[in-house]
Amino acid sequence: MNNRKKQIQAFERLLDIMDELREKCPWDRKQTMESLRTLTIEEVYELSDAILEKDTLEIKKELGDVFMHLVFYAKIAAENNSFDVADVLNSVCDKLIHRHPHIYGETTVNSEEEVLQNWEQIKLKEGNTSVLSGVPSSLPAMVKAYRIQDKVKGVGFEFENANQVFDKIQEEILEFKKEENPFDREMEFGDILFSMINYGRFVGINSEDALERSNKKFIHRFQKLEEIAKEKGYILGEIPLNELENLWNLAKIR
Repeated sequence: MNNRKKQIQAFERLLDIMDELREKCPWDRKQTMESLRTLTIEEVYELSDAILEKDTLEIKKELGDVFMHLVFYAKIAAENNSFDVADVLNSVCDKLIHRHPHIYGETTVNSEEEVLQNWEQIKLKEGNTSVLSGVPSSLPAMVKAYRIQDKVKGVGFEFENANQVFDKIQEEILEFKKEENPFDREMEFGDILFSMINYGRFVGINSEDALERSNKKFIHRFQKLEEIAKEKGYILGEIPLNELENLWNLAKIR
């Protein structure tokens, strides 16, 4: 059996299982798009964790969970006579063909940047009122900042080099130091973060991924610190700061 046939059969199997669960399982029968929403968000974050950990088996598992959720939404929509999974897949196929004229049309591109520029121009012609209208309002702030910057880059709103971006960071830091009004000070701090995210993007670093790696590193080291403190008979909260620093340094090399 060729690989494509196996893929199609596996997808059909998932569709059949979803039909059966929706009919026979009390929990699955009760679900709505609204009730699934937060569960889907959780599944996507679990997939994100697996990707950062480079855990191939976990990635496969979490991708399966996400696939299941997507099929679930399409099944609910079909029951409401809104659309079905074929409509969903054909819609995205049509969009991909339309937005890749350099593959399916006569347009010629020579770089990734030109592809992105064409993509944004096509979206505006499709009726989008703004380059930024496709950025979900509910995105976490750091992810949203990255997407905003990436979007406007697609229409040429971009610094010429990394040094200019770094100069902007320093400019924002100086403005933050001068500001005394609490509200405006918070705004200036936000500008620093926005500029830092922009610099990371400019040099090929995704700030969300970078910060999450730092979070994981800190958690790992602090848990090592807790182990060392326990071995020494210390109680956290009663240890002087200088001794905590010593434990931290030990945790970094353990």
